[in-house]
Amino acid sequence: MIPRLTSLALLGLLGSLLAGCSADVDELRQWIEQQRREVRPSVKPLEAPKKFLPEPYSANTLVDPYSTQKLSVAIKQEATQPNSLLTAEMNRRREPLEAYPLDSMNMVGSLARKDMRYALLRVDNLLYQVKVGDYLGQNFGKITKISETDITLREVVQDAAGEWIERTSTLQLQEKG
Repeated sequence: MIPRLTSLALLGLLGSLLAGCSADVDELRQWIEQQRREVRPSVKPLEAPKKFLPEPYSANTLVDPYSTQKLSVAIKQEATQPNSLLTAEMNRRREPLEAYPLDSMNMVGSLARKDMRYALLRVDNLLYQVKVGDYLGQNFGKITKISETDITLREVVQDAAGEWIERTSTLQLQEKG
């Protein structure tokens, strides 16, 4: 008898809790409806598309910039007028350190003897001693200055237009940490 009364009391309590929750849901639904009525979306109207006016192609009478004849004339002209920077570099004997790219070289020190400064480079686990006037790297890099912390080079490289220009690069002292 007592378990039956307990189960009836629990059922009554559960029913009253469910009834209490439904009142909160109704209130929430009313608030959502009120907000929907009050808020108006603001959408800008789309602009009308602009009218396309075709232009006639008037360059068809000009010389084609991609014609093989025009390109071959330009190549022949460049071959007859070589760049003086490149010509001077091509006519000299190559030095051993020109076979390595600059990013594979590490400056590991410098020293001075008889008012002449030298730099020590590590390339492929070998040490090389270089001085001003020596050549390094694959871009015709000539050493112009050596300080205690870096080597300054003058390189001859091609720019985006294909012209040979001078560029300054540096190799910095690599300290072990």
